[in-house]
Amino acid sequence: MYQESQFLAAKNLLAQLIACPSLSKEEQGTAQILADFFAAQGIPSKRLGNNVWATNLHFDASKPTILLNSHHDTVKANASWTFDPLAATEQEGKLIGLGSNDAGASLVCLIATFVSFYAFENLGFNLLLAATAEEEISGTGGIEALLHSGDLPQIDFAIVGEPTDCAMAIAEKGLLVVDAQVKGIAGHAARNEGVNAIYLALEDIQNIQNHSFARVSDLLGPVKTTVTVINAGKQHNVVPDVCDYVIDCRVNECYSLEEVLAELKTIVQAELTPRSIRLNSSKMEESHPIVKAAKDLGITLFGSPTLSDQALLSVPSVKIGPGHSGRSHTADEFIFLDELRQGIQTYQNLLLQVNK
Repeated sequence: MYQESQFLAAKNLLAQLIACPSLSKEEQGTAQILADFFAAQGIPSKRLGNNVWATNLHFDASKPTILLNSHHDTVKANASWTFDPLAATEQEGKLIGLGSNDAGASLVCLIATFVSFYAFENLGFNLLLAATAEEEISGTGGIEALLHSGDLPQIDFAIVGEPTDCAMAIAEKGLLVVDAQVKGIAGHAARNEGVNAIYLALEDIQNIQNHSFARVSDLLGPVKTTVTVINAGKQHNVVPDVCDYVIDCRVNECYSLEEVLAELKTIVQAELTPRSIRLNSSKMEESHPIVKAAKDLGITLFGSPTLSDQALLSVPSVKIGPGHSGRSHTADEFIFLDELRQGIQTYQNLLLQVNK
């Protein structure tokens, strides 16, 4: 089924996306590029904000629907780039540019796959392609807005495109970010007075570091909690009465975010305020047809510690795509051209296997 022309079209589309600035919440340009691409293919598409989506030609509401999803927003290029991040430079078998690996390659490979199946009459399922915004900031204007719009058909399961070396993540950790504030009593540093909030926070941090959550996932391992930010004090001679710190919690599928928050409250003195209770963990059962298809194709299965738009989906989902996660958000980010070919072939083969 794979044709080199599909790779060339995907490569050209990726180069256009790289060349257009698309920071989270500022993806208007890339959304228009995607809409124009579908129009050139004779495929009707729809748009909500900076989200663009389309369904296959012979959509049949009596059949299950597979969501093919990836994002077209990027992070800001850091100062260490030696190439122009918006130039889409081709060199030594690579395409170098901002968003090439995360997640432009996955997106254009999913689009190439969608186009190749678009007019199939005998599919056992429908395809819904959604190129979405604000993934890099877990924003409410991306896939979440699209899912809550009421405009989409019912989705049965999803394939989320992210750089995984074309291995399949059948589980993904959720994210709980907690703002913590511990209060002491102000005093003069020269005298033995006051209650130092920093010392109280250090007790909390030691408790967090030493605490183990009992339920451990076979795929995702234990819940991981890390204190990543701490702020206190304004003057060298004043005992601080307030210390703020932040806890980054990577939550396996054995716990809800609420359960992790409740357990943390039992081991610290600080007042804990979660920033969000919406970025949930996920796990796909190995008996699911898409996982069986991956096994039949010899695709490696794993559990992913990193967050994606899977966290906002309420349907079963897997994460898979070309490129390597370690290149994401790095200077001189790139995708190998052969990885684009691999991505298209992998997605096509998965859908063909599911359709058998």
